[in-house]
Amino acid sequence: MTEQSLIVKIDVDTLTGYLDGVPRLLSTLRSRGVRACFFLPFGPDNSGKAIRRIFRPGFLTKMIRTRAPSTYGLKTLLYGTVLPAPPIVPSNPDIPRRILDEGHECGIHCWDHVRWQDGLKNMDRETIRQDFDRSMELFERFSGRRATSCAAPGWQVTGDSLAVQDELGFDYCSDVRGPGGPFLPRMNGQAFRTPQFPTTLPTLDELYGRKDLPLERINGHYTEQIRPGLNVLTAHAEMEGRGQSPLFDDLLARCLDLDVRFVTMGDALRSAGPLPLCDVVEGRLPGRSGTVAVRVG
Repeated sequence: MTEQSLIVKIDVDTLTGYLDGVPRLLSTLRSRGVRACFFLPFGPDNSGKAIRRIFRPGFLTKMIRTRAPSTYGLKTLLYGTVLPAPPIVPSNPDIPRRILDEGHECGIHCWDHVRWQDGLKNMDRETIRQDFDRSMELFERFSGRRATSCAAPGWQVTGDSLAVQDELGFDYCSDVRGPGGPFLPRMNGQAFRTPQFPTTLPTLDELYGRKDLPLERINGHYTEQIRPGLNVLTAHAEMEGRGQSPLFDDLLARCLDLDVRFVTMGDALRSAGPLPLCDVVEGRLPGRSGTVAVRVG
């Protein structure tokens, strides 16, 4: 039987997730001997501007289902509107180095999470490149290393964003959803050379609050979803690093008991053979509002 492997990918979306969630996640991972891949936002926390999504089908339902005010904190929901948008990584520049020093991989999530997630389709290649340049400059300043990976907020992708990643020479990115291991993306007929790792499992905020899936059954659902081969779980510092930290710790323990092997994206890429070329298209997922980039094939 093929071994079950799991990559834990941790997206940080907000100042609260960065300052409170990341240190707690690092402690949990250290206690379980698990290495993960962190992706950090280097610019302002404009979370309050996400209120513009209220007219998007499913957004309000998700906010209620996931108890957004308690999950993210009231101040977070006001940043960039009623309250000024605070810088995220510069608020504690020691965290990126700590992540790397503790053996994890670390890359760029974005400059401005809300702007990317809601406005990428209106951003030209130069604007995208400027955001990456600013993020990479801070990454190197705070960590002492060059950034070699990224993950797109909200799994939002365009041909221009994939082209910029190629220009920057990233080792890998994790911008899409769907099955399978690493692959080379093709979008609108254009092929790109930066390997992509799709998130294969549902995220906690897509499962949390479902009437047919009580909280105490979520981790059992996760372990049932882990398939032979490579699996990728995206956790969020705002959920698994804060209120749902015990749930995340329990999931790690269950996976270890089942002899699931934890690897990083760098580990998996080094052991991968030739990568398939697969199309990336827009698609919808249960429990998530709007569309996301999805691997096909």
